[in-house]
Amino acid sequence: MNISTSEPQLICEAKICGCGNNKIVYGFAEPVHSLCIDKKQLILLQIRACKNLLKHTIDNLELGLIEKEMDELNALYQFH
Repeated sequence: MNISTSEPQLICEAKICGCGNNKIVYGFAEPVHSLCIDKKQLILLQIRACKNLLKHTIDNLELGLIEKEMDELNALYQFH
């Protein structure tokens, strides 16, 4: 029998939402046994989700929105 332990991964997905007044929203899928998450870890997950969204975006307005969001998240990450 092989037994391994690893830290469960929280999955975060970013989406652009809204008409005209766009904003970025996040969806989280967590493992069954995940009980808590650190603020810095949450911000880091949001940054990674934005980077992934950035890879799949071609609209210049949306690119600017994502870059602004990432700048704000990076500032928060450095602050905490």
